[in-house]
Amino acid sequence: MKRYGMVTRLKPGGYENYKKLHADIWPDVLWMIEHCNIRNYSIYYREGLLFSYFEYVGDDFEKDMAVMAADETTQRWWKACTPDFDPYVPGEYWAPMEELFHLD
Repeated sequence: MKRYGMVTRLKPGGYENYKKLHADIWPDVLWMIEHCNIRNYSIYYREGLLFSYFEYVGDDFEKDMAVMAADETTQRWWKACTPDFDPYVPGEYWAPMEELFHLD
């Protein structure tokens, strides 16, 4: 299992739409997340920033992320969410973070 933390920004005014979308996530999107070996997934918000945390339990992260990215429902979901983003890195909606500390 590997832990991942990622960060992005929301555009001004994007919070309400993003929160509304995540209050009623499409079941097929949730299924794909689990199918691609992601567990314990959370997204946090503060002052325009989104922080996501998840645990990857598979053995080929790049392959699983390619499967997710190829899924038509997931693509539609991302299309609904990303207009609210103001990414740190152009074209990279979620920027990976370095884990500096962990305590089980």
